[in-house]
Amino acid sequence: MIKLERCNVMNFENAIRGARNPLNSWGRMDSSIVDGKFVFGPNDLDLAKRLCKAGSDHRKFIRQIFITVDITAPLYWWKEYDTYKVGTVANSTSTMHKIHSKPFEMSDFSTDHMNEETIEFMEKNIEFLENLRVKYNDTKDKTLWYSIIQLLPESYNQMRTCTFSYENAVAMYYSRKNHKLDEWHTFCDWVTELPYFKELFIQE
Repeated sequence: MIKLERCNVMNFENAIRGARNPLNSWGRMDSSIVDGKFVFGPNDLDLAKRLCKAGSDHRKFIRQIFITVDITAPLYWWKEYDTYKVGTVANSTSTMHKIHSKPFEMSDFSTDHMNEETIEFMEKNIEFLENLRVKYNDTKDKTLWYSIIQLLPESYNQMRTCTFSYENAVAMYYSRKNHKLDEWHTFCDWVTELPYFKELFIQE
């Protein structure tokens, strides 16, 4: 399970202006802001496509187009996402500080691909975690807190507010679009719907 919410894409205008710096071709800029959204003009879109097609050395401007999004995903997915640490920032909900602050429920975990037998075991696991949580809140016994942290399944869902560039998004898309995890397929489908992503990076 993965959810991508509250997304914003920023800085297209400054990025494409910077792309014109090498040839001082700012006079050919024809993009605009329409109803608060950036819209490429034909000249700028043609330049952007040519630079992206020429490779990472030439498409430096996309490193200045920023995405912010709230992602809720299981810990096993976040371990793979963390491969892309360069040029990314994330603020997460705190497992260390807040794991004991609310009751454990099935909805706190990604269980969408579990079979019936595994679901039954998971229900028992959640019940056991909840008993530990209640006891910890009553006693503040750090052994109980550690028991929760070390027993917590990798299917536990964590929300992070992430910021990364189009360059990061391109790398993740091409590295993970055929990945075994369905979460990556959902993520890559979402990436293709970002403004101008298809036009710039999924070319014939």
